[in-house]
Amino acid sequence: MRCPFCNHEDTRVIDSRVSDDGASVRRRRECEACGARFTTFETAEVKLPTVLKRDGRREAFDAAKLRRGLEQAFHKRPVGPDTIEPLVERLLARARASDERELESRRLGEWVMAELKAIDQVAYVRFASVYRRFEDVQAFREEFERLEREMPLVEGRQLPLLEGEPTVVGSRRGRR
Repeated sequence: MRCPFCNHEDTRVIDSRVSDDGASVRRRRECEACGARFTTFETAEVKLPTVLKRDGRREAFDAAKLRRGLEQAFHKRPVGPDTIEPLVERLLARARASDERELESRRLGEWVMAELKAIDQVAYVRFASVYRRFEDVQAFREEFERLEREMPLVEGRQLPLLEGEPTVVGSRRGRR
């Protein structure tokens, strides 16, 4: 590796450590010519697939755009970065694991909606209304009815619809 101070071609590694999250290696280096020390980080580069839009356009996968969409869906909901960031990471991991060069936006949207449905029904309906391009109240009504039919018992936590309302641990169906 080239020295960032004197541009000499030879540097040697003094110390290597795996980062706390295990995703990168931190290397302490020293220049053989000028003696300067500096740190480098080594990470695996995994390319995300290109997103194929409905109109046929292709866009680079944009994690920031995905994050903004999720933040809009969770707007004024009791959800913070500690929920959103792991969700973004799961979706990115799924996109990487797909091993496809192109990922249809429709498929990505379905992944997002499946995740949102398990976390917060309001965020799910908000996202679905934009993603599926709801045009009238009837479209919302149909989605609410589908959500009531399909919503399985939630093992974890479903966020309350209204403040002060108890947390839901399952749907009304199937309760005795």
